[in-house]
Amino acid sequence: MINTKNKKDKWIKLICGASNEDIVAIEDLCAIYTAAGVDYIDVAAEESIVQAAKKGIKWAKEIFKNSPGLMISISDGNDVHFRKAKFDPLKCPPHCPRPCEKVCPTFAIDSFGIKESKCYGCGRCINSCPLKLISEYEYNLSKDDLASTLKKINPDAVEIHTEINRIDSFTKVVRILKSSETKLDKISISCGLNQSVKKLHEPEDLLRALWERYEILNELNIPLIWQLDGRPMSGDLAPTTSKDTVKLFERIGSDLPPGLIQLAGGTNEKTHEYLKSNNLPDGIAFGSSARKLMQPLIEFANTNNKRLYDYPEKMALAIKKAQKFLEPWKMS
Repeated sequence: MINTKNKKDKWIKLICGASNEDIVAIEDLCAIYTAAGVDYIDVAAEESIVQAAKKGIKWAKEIFKNSPGLMISISDGNDVHFRKAKFDPLKCPPHCPRPCEKVCPTFAIDSFGIKESKCYGCGRCINSCPLKLISEYEYNLSKDDLASTLKKINPDAVEIHTEINRIDSFTKVVRILKSSETKLDKISISCGLNQSVKKLHEPEDLLRALWERYEILNELNIPLIWQLDGRPMSGDLAPTTSKDTVKLFERIGSDLPPGLIQLAGGTNEKTHEYLKSNNLPDGIAFGSSARKLMQPLIEFANTNNKRLYDYPEKMALAIKKAQKFLEPWKMS
């Protein structure tokens, strides 16, 4: 049995994607990273997706005894985390080298366009198209009836995606959380710096916004997680993308409201190297980098209409890859 927990562990969250509805991949991802020892798994706020995540967690829990909490992502307005990409394949030139297909981390693009269920809105294809044929659209699964969603799913935790100047709508979401009487272990706040194209903000503006939200959330008496998104949904998977997140943490981390501090937005296997050993956050959230690592194995199983854990040797390889990926944080 592999020991996946110890007292020195840093908090680790797997982000499956707020608009990701690829049920097959989500089940496998949750099984793999549960086995590898993550603390929470963040999924879209939709019942069938949550059920798929629970199936993957259950499979791993029976073998590895780890039991991560299930978090759902919700939003207080339009947000880059709640989007998908689209294009009309009939407008593509016949001899296009198809850079969009090459950069898609979930193999969502083929000659027929973009498979909506596989797209989680990373935006890489949008920037890759030389003819600018690819656009994005909102895909917020939790927007219509949050109270009903909370009651049906009954999550362990929620992550509220917000923007710096959206305090009124944030207050309304918190009011719904309170009135729903959902028993939550944690509430995570994701408020990216400059994720809105309308206005550029300084880190001090973000800090002020998070303290405002702390005052609103404090009455709930639920432990909080402050997620610092240096480059939210940038679509860039280069190793250096997490430098912006690290810089943001080093600038405002010591002045954040009470709660856990979690890094996200461009985080990857190199993030730990950019941090000072005497100034580490409480934890980290991995999204695109964690999913891309596993996607070829998941696609192999999916092609054969099976789950990855139906192939013990390949599943063992996936878990080993995940453990190596998480190791710097498990040993910090």
